[in-house]
Amino acid sequence: MSTLVFLEHHEGELQKDSLGVLGKAAKLGGEVSALIAGSGVEALAQQAARFGAAKVYIADDPALEAPLPQPRVDVAADLIRRHGFETVLFAATVLTADVAAALSARLDAGLNWDLVDLVQEDGKLVGKRPALDDTIYVDVGWKSEPKLALIRTGTFEPVETEGEADIEKVEVQLEDFSTSATMIEQAHEESEGPSIEDADVIVAGGRGLGGPENFALVEELAKALGGAVAATRAVVDAGWYPYAAQVGQTGKSVSPRLYIAVGISGAIQHKVGMQASNVIVAINKDPNAPIFEYADLGVVGDLHEIVPKLTELVRQRRAA
Repeated sequence: MSTLVFLEHHEGELQKDSLGVLGKAAKLGGEVSALIAGSGVEALAQQAARFGAAKVYIADDPALEAPLPQPRVDVAADLIRRHGFETVLFAATVLTADVAAALSARLDAGLNWDLVDLVQEDGKLVGKRPALDDTIYVDVGWKSEPKLALIRTGTFEPVETEGEADIEKVEVQLEDFSTSATMIEQAHEESEGPSIEDADVIVAGGRGLGGPENFALVEELAKALGGAVAATRAVVDAGWYPYAAQVGQTGKSVSPRLYIAVGISGAIQHKVGMQASNVIVAINKDPNAPIFEYADLGVVGDLHEIVPKLTELVRQRRAA
């Protein structure tokens, strides 16, 4: 099986989820290659080699500086056609979803998305996709090649190896219609601390906080612990917190060492995004909240009293 993994990058670093997908591809066996497309990205090739790529294709061109999908589709489609890759894998993001969908249309290829595992069964690649609010998993396959797959955020952890890779620069040739869009401005939200995908500690807030102003309680605890802040879909939909912080079925999947759920009932849609956490602590005034069924430690009480005291205890312990 020949596999191409599309690696996404940001601020000079390959993204964790992309490297996790690359490592999974290497475990499945066969020839595993990686594609890095952007401007000024040559230095990232060796990083890809350390995470399972036997060959790294570098598409380095000023035309690829902006994170627009169509130029990347041109590069990927040409590479797939020339080398006949059987499988193309993506870690799911807004950009890669656009690229994968456009590739599917251009190559008349099958695309499966929201996968949480890939396995080889009887010589065929099989994807595992959650269904019925993630209460079951179904097997999915492909009728044609190349087989395209989007892997759910947070599914695979990257594992560094000592491998080396052949590096090949590819010529960037863009279709006329792919240069029609121009990015005028790219806004970045300012934030402190680690992202929720990379954090070892996450403090998440739900509707039980009572209002957006009370997210300060969550933020202070996360800051004291050196962690990141997350939110439920209900909170995000209400405009209390940015979408980038949403954990759950329609948000991001995370797997920190410690996940503290503050004022979160624990519906299945949220559970699927954080159930891989090593230790789950729940703080909720409702003793019958579903989250207590799968939390490792539950605290029943008023979060407005508990969280500030917990924050102060953490600060005292760290200062000692």
